[in-house]
Amino acid sequence: MALEHALLVSLTERASSGYDLAQRFDKSIGFFWHATHQQIYRVLKRMDEQGWVTAETVPQAGRPDKKVYTVSDAGREELIRWIGEPTELEPMRNELGVKLRAASLGDVSALAVEVKRHRDQHEHRLDLYRTFEKKDYPAPDQLSGKKLHQYLVLRGGIRVEEGIVDWCDEVLDALERDAARSQASEPKGSQR
Repeated sequence: MALEHALLVSLTERASSGYDLAQRFDKSIGFFWHATHQQIYRVLKRMDEQGWVTAETVPQAGRPDKKVYTVSDAGREELIRWIGEPTELEPMRNELGVKLRAASLGDVSALAVEVKRHRDQHEHRLDLYRTFEKKDYPAPDQLSGKKLHQYLVLRGGIRVEEGIVDWCDEVLDALERDAARSQASEPKGSQR
């Protein structure tokens, strides 16, 4: 997925300035696709040049004018084309997993601390997603159209975070058992 498509999706939901898009990105789409504010502005300019968006200059009292972007017909056609094309399975990139594979070469207890930190961060994100679910989608079986699609993406995020929290718990339990076995098998009086 190109950042252009993520921005087009966001703009179909609501016309926005670059600043507003960046703020919304930080709170919603940004959970699934990361982009810096500079990238968003740069890509908006390119999308405007391609004719995928139109920009209306809106005067602001006491501040510089802002551009509010909307999706053009060409942008909608691009979204339709993109939605219909096959999605490639992307390889999982997980630095923590690579560190875990090499754990025997380093300080396993320090790695366990890092796994716990990741677990806590993912649990926090899971709690946040569940809060969104409860507040924004109290009757999911009655959803349709855009709201249903947004809910399904949120459910995907919930499932991913649940999986990561469960995996971190599994890793921490296994590392703890392994450390206990190692201590039990050490000859008395030896030091590591």
